[in-house]
Amino acid sequence: MKLSSIGIKEKKKVEVIGLELPIFKGNEKINLSELIAQYPIKDGDVIVIAETLVSKLEGGVVDRDKIIPSQKAIELAKKTGKDPKVVQVILDEAKEIVKVGKNFIITETKHGFVCANSGVDESNVYGGIKVLPRDPDKSAEKIRKEIEKLTGKKIGVIISDSVGRPFRKGAVGIAIGVSGIIALWDRKGEKDLFGRDLKTTEVAIADELASMANVVMGEADEGIPVVIIRGSRVPFGQGNGKDLIRPKEEDVFR
Repeated sequence: MKLSSIGIKEKKKVEVIGLELPIFKGNEKINLSELIAQYPIKDGDVIVIAETLVSKLEGGVVDRDKIIPSQKAIELAKKTGKDPKVVQVILDEAKEIVKVGKNFIITETKHGFVCANSGVDESNVYGGIKVLPRDPDKSAEKIRKEIEKLTGKKIGVIISDSVGRPFRKGAVGIAIGVSGIIALWDRKGEKDLFGRDLKTTEVAIADELASMANVVMGEADEGIPVVIIRGSRVPFGQGNGKDLIRPKEEDVFR
């Protein structure tokens, strides 16, 4: 059966473009915005950047040789099977320990994110332990403004990370820093296909875009820390990653 005979037609197309950058060890004096702006950016592009890259270039790699594990870190290391030095960095980055299990420590970070191991990671890092960017929203805003100045284009920027989820296996990309776009899209009051008012619909659009980018970024040796999403429906405006954090009093899982 031909598509035209049943009324199917192409409605919307979104491009997801991965950019391969040099591999950085950390703390290099590199202007990330200038690197990204070498690609022909267009109005409406949303640029998703892996937090590992941002953190490394902001000096967020802790020297292992300078870490002295506390007694608490040593005790948690025995319970979890983790390196005591890694546990110490997890504790340093945490505001609260939520749950401890084999090879994981669920924490609330100083940013307010609830995640495994305070977002501390040794993957794709040369000889150190990486922590999350200190202020991902501020990092996203700085990069956005610099790229807009260099290119003359209106864009959005997302700093993304990979996290697990309650009751679901596997990691997905989420937005921890956002600038230039709405992070939480409130669609209450809009109509559905049958004209009914939407009553409760809020869309974590920045998380959806981060997850879309993560398909291209990958989790291993793909070497694609920057993704451009072109043609998305995301509304431009004032938004930040903190908009996506559920207040503790509304968190039914803790």
